Amino acid sequence: MKKTIELLKKNNELKIIDDVVDIYLEIPHLAYAEVKKEDGGKALLFTNAVESKSGKKFEEPILMNVFGSYKRCELLFGRTIESVAEEITKLLHMKPPSGFMNKLSLAGELFSLKNIFPKKRQSEGVCQELKYLGTDINLHDIPVLTTWEQDGGPFITMGQTYTQSLDGEMVNLGMYRLQVYDKNHLGMHWQIHKDSSHFFDQYQKAGKKMPVSIAIGGNPLYTWCATAPLPYGINELLMYGLITKKPAQLVKSLTTPLYIPEDVDYVIEGWVDTTELRVEGPFGDHTGYYTLAELYPVLEVSAITMRKKRVYLATVVGKPPLEDKYMGWATGKIFFPLLKTTVPDLVDYHMPENAGFHNLILAKMQPLYKGHAKQFMHAFWGAGQMSFVKHVIFFDENAPKLESYETICAYGLNRFTPQSLFISEGILDALDHSSPETLVGGKLGIDLTKANKVEAPEILTSELLFAKVKELLPQAQGLNQFMLRTANPITVISIEKEKNVREYFDILLPLAAFMRIVVFVDAAKNDISNAYMLVWRVTNNIDAQRDIFISESLVGVDGTNKNTLDGFTREWPDDVDCTPSVVASLKERGIWDLEEKHSSYFQL
Repeated sequence: MKKTIELLKKNNELKIIDDVVDIYLEIPHLAYAEVKKEDGGKALLFTNAVESKSGKKFEEPILMNVFGSYKRCELLFGRTIESVAEEITKLLHMKPPSGFMNKLSLAGELFSLKNIFPKKRQSEGVCQELKYLGTDINLHDIPVLTTWEQDGGPFITMGQTYTQSLDGEMVNLGMYRLQVYDKNHLGMHWQIHKDSSHFFDQYQKAGKKMPVSIAIGGNPLYTWCATAPLPYGINELLMYGLITKKPAQLVKSLTTPLYIPEDVDYVIEGWVDTTELRVEGPFGDHTGYYTLAELYPVLEVSAITMRKKRVYLATVVGKPPLEDKYMGWATGKIFFPLLKTTVPDLVDYHMPENAGFHNLILAKMQPLYKGHAKQFMHAFWGAGQMSFVKHVIFFDENAPKLESYETICAYGLNRFTPQSLFISEGILDALDHSSPETLVGGKLGIDLTKANKVEAPEILTSELLFAKVKELLPQAQGLNQFMLRTANPITVISIEKEKNVREYFDILLPLAAFMRIVVFVDAAKNDISNAYMLVWRVTNNIDAQRDIFISESLVGVDGTNKNTLDGFTREWPDDVDCTPSVVASLKERGIWDLEEKHSSYFQL
């Protein structure tokens, strides 16, 4: 962490905040605002953290937004992200050498691979300079942040969670939010599809407690590796060795059989009783909504160790853009070669951060036969973490760059027809709130690989079209049109919902000559001129099987919050919002410096 801070300082990527700031809401709100600035703002080092309600002052600084820009990502990787992807491609396509010189070259490459495997040391690590056991254990001595007002408590947000299979043959490094219940218990947010949850099942069936070690800090690449979507059973720390050309140096935990990097800042060790579950949450998550309180396993802490000179590493999640935008960018680039082994005709893919990654993927492919894009959709929905993706849009290889949103949207809309839609069902991320039931829901694929001839509608001004809509639909509060120069303009209508939106769609069918795609959103909390946040809202709020309406020439999308009018029986969560009084206090003290236009645009 010390080396990381010096690296950030040297490259003018660090902002030091010496003001007294609270771990309850204030520090997370400042980090949340910073990453909304152009190019991700700066990494933030808080040197004077306190907990006002207990009067506690923490000696260690808190580092946030460390990955929060493209530049910082590459600084932390120590190389270009593309070079890592190229190396993985080379490994995947390694062939037996034909001549003597090729054999020598291959031998050199294979010899260098010895450095990717973690090394276990017999000695203790600097992460164990201070040891707390028994009655000395106190999680409250660590400056764990409470990010949002409705959160169930403080949460560790950048913990590296080390686990192993029951037989000890497989190890896993993952990142899961960890709720602090009291001085020696943590809530383990192990979603049912994750590797640690699979290990948990093994211990549960055997009637045994499960060992867990949680590290915080050290080289930030350990933290990134915890998010890497590697196949089941592959040690994520192999990626650390591949990137740095140095093996991770591991030491054994004091009270569990697990090994952790020797240079991390904190280690929390413990055992999970597989017979005990406790309510975890709510938590303002990266979807921009709160995930609801549910039952999850509990860790009883058996030891806490730490460096004498330590730094607490944390992140903040909520509405986009956030630090995960840049971490996700690196992940997408690096693991593209692995994805191509499943779908070899894939040319490129992109996960827009304002769709929360799992809510939307844009993909470019080389279509070779009729139905090829639909085959790709099934491959995506069956490939590891890609299986959580709700919506996929496929373009052909001649499409513009996927990150050029204006041009790629125009390209797609000029060939879209209602027949381009493919609706299915599959597994969903546990964080998804919009499906009728948890973990399973609608999937939407859009095949834009074929150059369909599409007749454009008659274009009216938004004012004139709104007058026509209002005449048929008094509940409409506003109307805005996007991409009017394409064959399929998008009409967004804000409403005060009094009935199921399908009924509103049917009422508007007589206006099909003037519209092609109509999207309904709630009038409250939505700016219908803000495309960035509309994409966030709508991709979060729809279940394709329930919320896509198709007529002969008109497609409807229900992006409203769901309730009993829609037959929705689950609890609908609140948006993640900053607490106004906290922002006002930070402004008054001259610490908050986000321009109001950014605060409004990103709906803080």
